[in-house]
Amino acid sequence: MSELPIYTKSQLALRNGQDKPEVWIAYKGLIYDVTRSRLWRNGKHYEHWAGQDLTNELGDAPHDEWVFKNFDAIGKLA
Repeated sequence: MSELPIYTKSQLALRNGQDKPEVWIAYKGLIYDVTRSRLWRNGKHYEHWAGQDLTNELGDAPHDEWVFKNFDAIGKLA
C-alpha cells in the first residue's frame, strides 16, 4: 500500500460539500472520503459538519469508530 498524502486543516476544510464537491472528514489523524454516503449529503450529518476533524465529536454519535471501516482513508491530517 502506498503512503497516504498529507493534507492540512485548511485543505480539509475546503472539502466540506459546499466549497468543493468532495466531502471529507478526519478521525484520529486519517482523512476519509464520505462523498458517496447518503448520510453526508451537502456536507452535514445530523449535528456534524464535514471538512473538519471529528475525533472529539464521536462521543456524541450513536455509533462507535467501526463506522470508519465503511470508508476509504484517502490521506493523513497534518
